[in-house]
Amino acid sequence: MPHLAPVNLVITTGEPAGIGPEVSLSAALDFLAEQEDAQLTLLGDSDLFSIPKQTNPSVLDRLKFESVQLKSPVQVGVLNTDNAEYVTKLLDLALKGCIQKRFDAMVTAPVQKSVINDAGIKFSGHTEYLAQACGVEQVVMMLCAPLPKGFLGLKQVRDLRVALVTTHIPLQAVSATLNQDLILKTIQIVAKDLQDRFGIAKPVIRMAGLNPHAGEAGYLGREEIEVITPAIKVAQNLGIAISGPYPGDTMFDASVLEKVDAFIAMYHDQGLAPFKFVSFGAGVNVTLGLPVIRTSVDHGTALDIAGSGTADAGSMLQALRLAYQLAVNQRRHLS
Repeated sequence: MPHLAPVNLVITTGEPAGIGPEVSLSAALDFLAEQEDAQLTLLGDSDLFSIPKQTNPSVLDRLKFESVQLKSPVQVGVLNTDNAEYVTKLLDLALKGCIQKRFDAMVTAPVQKSVINDAGIKFSGHTEYLAQACGVEQVVMMLCAPLPKGFLGLKQVRDLRVALVTTHIPLQAVSATLNQDLILKTIQIVAKDLQDRFGIAKPVIRMAGLNPHAGEAGYLGREEIEVITPAIKVAQNLGIAISGPYPGDTMFDASVLEKVDAFIAMYHDQGLAPFKFVSFGAGVNVTLGLPVIRTSVDHGTALDIAGSGTADAGSMLQALRLAYQLAVNQRRHLS
């Protein structure tokens, strides 16, 4: 499909002592080589990037750098609270650029939550930070990955998408956090973004219960009866094709992978443990419900291998591909 202008993406290169800068540059070069209808801007200190000499000039023409200076020099693999504010500044700049329409989507490299908090900046994750910065009451974290043809009997390549009702909170707090309104809004956000940004006209969604055996009719817990099922019924009455609640251990049934567009789990590890087991390192994190498109890698800063040249840029490349496709889909939806 021809575009009025190239799709313009921005990458926040993340924790400077980790693998973020190297996987960002590597994936950016690979992505621009395969996608001629795109431009990329890397945000970060210019000293962190070294462009390979053999890089195609046509790729470099579409790669821009906006330098943000570090407060302290980086020692690879060693965290420094002096540079925590630098990390959040990258996010602020990318978000501002997206809101101002300079960029069509933002892609984020991994950050280290601990060092940001140690610096006195409250930070529980990209998802929560961006929601607060946008003034959005609720967003949804969703992981996406392509499953290859033949895997678990798939007849064709199929995207696995797993969304979460709760994200980075202690497990003991999950039950108290769940309520009908939270669950219903999660369903609505997932359904809307699947339509508007993923281009799925009538998305099919499966939702998990909280307890083993989905509560077993109240014997193992009443959350399914009191909050989860009522929210599902309201969503169904609104025309959303959602079913459940399913036991967490059987919701990801291989026989339904080709029929389900997204799975919704109640808490972080319930959804992401099975997802990461089958995603082959190609997972992408998407924040739904924001006024901007944001994708990210699904791995951490990998301080132990930073600077060694062994970091796999595959997840970042997939994050760029998905951000590009979501931007294209959104243009189609708005046109």
